[in-house]
Amino acid sequence: MKAGAIVLSGGKSSRMGKNKALLKFHEKTNIEIILGELKHVFDDIILVTNEPETYHFLDIKIVTDQYKESGPLAGIHAGLEASDYEENFVVACDMPFVSGELAASLIKELKHHEAVVPISEGRQHPLFAAYQKRAAVVAKDCIEEGKLRMKHLLDRLDVRYLDEQDLNLYCEGNLERVFFNMNRPEEYEEAKKMTQCDR
Repeated sequence: MKAGAIVLSGGKSSRMGKNKALLKFHEKTNIEIILGELKHVFDDIILVTNEPETYHFLDIKIVTDQYKESGPLAGIHAGLEASDYEENFVVACDMPFVSGELAASLIKELKHHEAVVPISEGRQHPLFAAYQKRAAVVAKDCIEEGKLRMKHLLDRLDVRYLDEQDLNLYCEGNLERVFFNMNRPEEYEEAKKMTQCDR
């Protein structure tokens, strides 16, 4: 697929107490599992992190935020700026069950929009979404205005929102699992139990 994938690994992981990207599942790190899934679909993957030395073992393109301490908006901006592709899938590193199939489907929906954002169980997922490269300019404007919430970015973009009915057309898997994210130790333990069921 002629599109890029951007993985955000810039959070402080304060609630987890350790780096979420490096949590282990069956001897593989969470970040390796996410990248492995995305490599089946995307020609190019960029990791956005403010600790690049931590991830040298991955052998992928790594960039850092241009705007420090500005949250995921800065990560999206840095990733889109660095991408060679007009169309890009963005995902946070705390989502271990990312679906390459669904990511590709979001990209296909992007043709006439600036962003495609899933909605599952009433929640928007802007950190599991597709963005046009030009959204980086809008992200930059938001950051420079001090408007750092993802809502600030989405309010300024032409966004196609996909509800669960739409998503089920694209993804045969369990949507609750695909959008599962781990912020706390107990959620990591739950994710480990979920992976044990896969074996």
